[in-house]
This record gives sequence, structure tokens and C-alpha cells, in this order.
Amino acid sequence: MASHRKSRPSGTRAAGIRTPALATAALTSVALLSQTAEATPSTDGKPSLEEVEKKVDALYRQAESATEKYNAAKERTDRQRKQVDTLLDDVARRTDRLNTAREELGSFAAAQYRTGAAAPDTATFLLADSPQDYFDQTQLMSRLTSRQKGAVDDYVTEQSATMEKRQEAARSLETLTETQDDLKTAKTTVQAKLASARELLSRLTAAEKARLAAIEKRQQEEAARKAAELARQQAAAAGQATSATSTPSGSSSASGSAYATKAAKAIAFARAQIGKPYVWGATGPGSYDCSGLSQAAWKAAGVSLPRTTYDQVNAGTTVPLADAQPGDLVFFYDDVSHVGIYIGNGMMIHAPKPGAYVREESIYYGGESIIHSVVRPA
Repeated sequence: MASHRKSRPSGTRAAGIRTPALATAALTSVALLSQTAEATPSTDGKPSLEEVEKKVDALYRQAESATEKYNAAKERTDRQRKQVDTLLDDVARRTDRLNTAREELGSFAAAQYRTGAAAPDTATFLLADSPQDYFDQTQLMSRLTSRQKGAVDDYVTEQSATMEKRQEAARSLETLTETQDDLKTAKTTVQAKLASARELLSRLTAAEKARLAAIEKRQQEEAARKAAELARQQAAAAGQATSATSTPSGSSSASGSAYATKAAKAIAFARAQIGKPYVWGATGPGSYDCSGLSQAAWKAAGVSLPRTTYDQVNAGTTVPLADAQPGDLVFFYDDVSHVGIYIGNGMMIHAPKPGAYVREESIYYGGESIIHSVVRPA
């Protein structure tokens, strides 16, 4: 799939969840307002606001990356657990058939013993190290009745198949255990990063939080201005396209109409989730993380998306930001660790970060440089 990515100056933030409502991108501006006194480590051992901003931002970005790794590991775990359960059920059924075949052979051995036959063939077969060893030594198959031969064939077939399935189940269990370890590691990482971020933010004074709130408001206004500018550019481009060419017809028009219908359903679902909390690893209905929301929204439109942002970014056609249509998925950061659902006019619906709720927001909420790509999923 062709990749559409904006060029970024060196030092651009690569990934992550933005900081909470009172301490997000505003912290950078606080550092600038605070001048040199705040830009250098304090002598009393307390980190400056600039240091807090950098650390918290890094922690939240790392937490969101770990969340997507957790989502991927959980998906693999669920899939592998189902596979193991299926294999174990198969082994149980095969074991029952093996026991039935063994019992039939045992009845032949008992009958030969009761008749006093010397060196009963069936008994000797059961005591041999392997069926093949016995066949090679005694050519049992030439002396058994057709019914006995059938019982032996069934036994050998079931014994081999059961052994193979047991080995396959053992391998799958080992893989499942490894994936569960990955899941546990990712969960621990997310929890640790979020706890560290909360602890740092808790040290901010009421005055600092008030200053941050005011600065964040100005940044939100700037993001809204950029969204409005994108909306004007898109409207102008659409007008030029309409005047230059006639309205498309046929399959192209039908395809666009079908996408618009599905997109409207996805957006309606997403809008109905506004106000629900962000919870890492959540897929609804009471809470969501970013990729959980986009997956659920498009599922409501009849389109199945993968679980993680890493996979969702490849589940459609990449389009230029200028051509983004309502319903498209907007991905953020170099490691594609965040996603929102475009609703038009430079706005999106997304599950932003821990401590926040599903909301409408400008796609420039963290600056233009963090936009990775736009993907049309259907």
C-alpha cells in the first residue's frame, strides 16, 4: 500500500498519548513563558515544568505504544486459546477412538487365550514395542482374519493420528504460554507508565495547573483554526473539481455513494460514544481505547477492521490529507500508535488518552507534524 506521510523536522514527537487535559501540549508553552528559570533543572531537586512536560509526554506516548502491543498480544492469545481448545477436543475424540480400537484388539487376545492357542497373535501384537516391529518379525497380517486385520489397522491409524495431535497441542500450548507472557509484560508496562505520569502530574501546584489550562485553551483555538483552514481548502478543491468535470457516473459514482453510506453509519456510532471514558485495551461498549473505537465504529457499518492501529493502517487505501472524507481513519505519530475517525471540516472523533473521554476534536490537536496518514477502510 502506498504510504502518505508528511515530512517532519528533526525532533518531531514520534508517538504516544497526549498528556491529560490540564497538562497536555500546554506544558511546552509554559516552558517558553517561564524563560530560563524554568528551562533548567531547579536547584532544590524539583523538576522544572519543562522537565515535567517532557517526561509526562514521553510516558504517555510509551503507554499508548504499549497499549497497542497489549491489544496485539491479547488478540493472539484469544486466537491461540481457541486453537488449543480445538486441538484438545480433537485429541480427546481420537483418544476415545484409540481406546475403542484397543479394546477390540484386547477382545481378540482374550479369545485366543481362552482357546489355548500358542503364542496368541493379538496378545503378542499388544506386547510388542510397536506394531511395525511385530509386523516385520511375524508377518501377523497374513494370519489375522479380515476383522482382526481391520481392528489392527484402526488401532495403528488412531495411535499415529492421536500422537501427532498431542504433539501439535503441546506446541500450541507452548506458544500460548509465550504470548500470555507478552500480554503480561505489555500490561505491566502500560500500568507502570501511567502510574509514573500520574505521579509527576500530581506534583503540580494549583497555580501551575491554572496556567496550563489557560495555555491549553489557546492551543485548542489554534488547532480549531487549522481545522477550519483545511475545511476551506477541501471545499475549494471540491468546487473546482465540480466545475471542471461533470458528475461521475456508473461504478465510480456507485462506489462513492456506498462508501458515504457506510461512513455515515460509522460516524453515527462513534458520535453516540462521545462522553465514554478512554480505557486502554477497551473495545466497548462502556469504554474504548483509540483503535477499539475505530474498530467498533466501522463494525457498526458492516466493515471488519483489525484490532490494532498497526494493522488498521494497512486495512484500506491511503489518501492525501487534502482528500480526506468523513469516515476515513487518521493515524498519528511515526509508530502509528493513535487513530481517530475523520468527520469532515478538519475534525475527528477519537478516544484521546487516559483520563479523557471520547470526543470531537481537531485533527491538529497535537500539531500538524504528528499526523502520519489517512486511510479509507472500505
